[in-house]
Amino acid sequence: MGGIDLARRAACALLTGVIEEHRTLSEQIAGGALDGLSPPERARAQRLAQTTLRNLPRADAMLKPHLRKSPPPDLRALLRLAVIELCAEDAAPHGVVNAAVSLARAGGQRTEGFTGLVNAVLRKVAEARPAWDSLPPPALPGWLRGRLMSAYGKVAVQRMEAAHLASAPIDLTAKGDPAALAARLGGTLLPTGSVRLAPGAHVTDLPGYAEGDWWVQDAAAAMAARALAPRAGEKVLDLCAAPGGKTLQLAAAGAEVTALDISAPRLARLRENLERCGLRARTVAADALDWQPEGHFDAILLDAPCSATGTIRRHPDLPHVKDAAGIKALIALQAALLDRALTWLAPGGRLVFVTCSLLPEEGERQIEAALTRHPGLRCTTIDLPGIEPGWITPTGGLRLRPDYWPDLGGMDGFFIASLTFTR
Repeated sequence: MGGIDLARRAACALLTGVIEEHRTLSEQIAGGALDGLSPPERARAQRLAQTTLRNLPRADAMLKPHLRKSPPPDLRALLRLAVIELCAEDAAPHGVVNAAVSLARAGGQRTEGFTGLVNAVLRKVAEARPAWDSLPPPALPGWLRGRLMSAYGKVAVQRMEAAHLASAPIDLTAKGDPAALAARLGGTLLPTGSVRLAPGAHVTDLPGYAEGDWWVQDAAAAMAARALAPRAGEKVLDLCAAPGGKTLQLAAAGAEVTALDISAPRLARLRENLERCGLRARTVAADALDWQPEGHFDAILLDAPCSATGTIRRHPDLPHVKDAAGIKALIALQAALLDRALTWLAPGGRLVFVTCSLLPEEGERQIEAALTRHPGLRCTTIDLPGIEPGWITPTGGLRLRPDYWPDLGGMDGFFIASLTFTR
């Protein structure tokens, strides 16, 4: 390729796909955007794209004084990526500028005529590098920021935005003793029982991966199955189960698990994870609004489809591909799934409702509405190790936010409610 950096080129293409075509990174990667790259190149391309998306307004602030007009999309992606390497990653200016010029020259009619501009602008950005550190964290999109300001206040939202700017660490759930896993991998045992790895860890290279001793799962996500507290021999339904982190937790506890998801390809990935970890569960590909089980369940975990606004620190492409258009439909779907799942509970059974959303409409208010619809429904206060009193909502649900645990590296945003139903 004549010295062209393939990872940089792929990262630029990913950025253009997100910003111009409104396609998520995972969608592009599943569609083959990184095919042909080596594993290190794939990892580097993803990291560069994610870091650029996380810092996009800051990159634009560094570029603005040196551009008289907005550059074409492909050139803008290249410049933004180079700014991130110069400022966020403190890469050597000479190498970054030369690589960017080479990419521009190899980009055909869309960029080859701008090599002089790329060279001049990036050299000026490198000289202005000290200004980077004083730039504020990027603000959330207006449709989301307004809702969160109403729910949590300005200071809390600013803290969340600061948390989004920091990259998300890798958390693991142990099949066995989490303290032993933390010691084995040199990780940190979090108060809730998850193990947090040091930055830069390559998951598949770590001891115990091939043997299925652990799996990757954000600490906040892992709390949902712990709130359900499955017992050996119980019949448990994991509803909307893929990719399966919670299924693995339930199966590891000895429960008889049925994992249901509407996506057959995602269930295939779940089965791969079960096999790797030496765990068993029945998998069903079906629409939960049409499917009917043969009997009742002792416990149900409903990880309902949602806006995923609680995972922005992990998926910085989301603010660029999502808006408020689908929120009402998601809220209606969550309510329908919850109402249907309640009919499948055995007497004395329990249901944990989960969304990875920061929006109260998909959490606190969803449960308040369900309690009104079902007079026999009760929300029991979640009591888990590591949970702080301020995280518990007035109805007893658990509100988790990315600005929590600031000294430990944060967590994803989740809402979790534990319900019992008396007909």
